[in-house]
Amino acid sequence: MRIMRLAIPSEDDRGLNSSVNEHFGRAKFYTLIDVSDTGKILNVEVVPVPFSDHGPGDIPHWLKEQGVNVVLALGMGGKAVDFFSSLGIEVIRGVTGKIREVVEGYLSGNLVTVEWHSDKHGEGHGKHH
Repeated sequence: MRIMRLAIPSEDDRGLNSSVNEHFGRAKFYTLIDVSDTGKILNVEVVPVPFSDHGPGDIPHWLKEQGVNVVLALGMGGKAVDFFSSLGIEVIRGVTGKIREVVEGYLSGNLVTVEWHSDKHGEGHGKHH
């Protein structure tokens, strides 16, 4: 039985073989991963983002409609985090690399994250420490 659905902004439509897109709001695809209560991956689905332009809250509401419980992303501003939180979706920032490795790290409790800083334009930059 699925108990959790993860969402990860993706560079392309290759699912677990894709990489995390650095800008969650600009990703053209999200990889959705259904996980069982034992931490087993039950299903992987790649969904295209249904809009080219979006306003504040559009992506959080769309992911909520997809049944997402947790978003793993590199960077995300405070307003976006607040939108997700208000919808009951947990956000984990500082995630980078191959999606398969990110999911395995998350499920095993050994997820490696990087420090992420937002600049004055709302863009962020990850730095390994």
